[in-house]
Amino acid sequence: MILYPAIDLKDGQCVRLLHGEMDKATVFGDDPAAQAAKFEAAGCEWVHLVDLNGAFAGEPVNAAAVEAILSRIKVPAQLGGGIRDMATIERWLDKGLARVILGTVAVENPDLVREAAKAFPGQVAVGIDARNGKVATKGWAEETDVMVTDLAKSFEDAGVAAIIYTDIMRDGAMGGPNIAATEALARAVEIPVIASGGVSSLPDLIALRDTGVIAGAISGRAIYDGALDLTEALAALRA
Repeated sequence: MILYPAIDLKDGQCVRLLHGEMDKATVFGDDPAAQAAKFEAAGCEWVHLVDLNGAFAGEPVNAAAVEAILSRIKVPAQLGGGIRDMATIERWLDKGLARVILGTVAVENPDLVREAAKAFPGQVAVGIDARNGKVATKGWAEETDVMVTDLAKSFEDAGVAAIIYTDIMRDGAMGGPNIAATEALARAVEIPVIASGGVSSLPDLIALRDTGVIAGAISGRAIYDGALDLTEALAALRA
């Protein structure tokens, strides 16, 4: 299982939100590229990036910070937030992103996901953010009636590289991930599933790994707070 340390970008800074609320942001640093370099130095295989402003605006907002990160590190990075058309997807991949994450558009324009996954094999992931089993969009501000598993299954034949599943009520709360829901989703689809939201300790990571079906886990606040030692976690997952 791959551990993806997270850098959430708001106004050019590294932050973490509580339950996805923009007004509940904790700033962890004002040099995202330096933070990414620290993650790389610790031995991570990937870096997970989120343009929080972009998720609300519907277009990239923290592009300068993302570009600075890409120029600083050699490990692959994936980015979500405000990527809602083919031109933006192409632009980011041209700039060196290894993978784009499509969230809101996966609900509102699934054909775009299919088109992008076909055009860029292995470089398009779907971000499914859920509150009580239902998908939320537009930076988690809008709740839909779409069920998580139904949305995931609809992309089963599309060739997407991964599904990043976030339980919003666990995100940033340091209360542990929703292992049961994540495992159920991973068992319901053939697409690799990456867990996000509430991954706050080494036992959390081990529990996710030991399901045997979860491909990756994203953690942010726990690493910044020191609750999860990145070097130790990476070593444990490789053991």
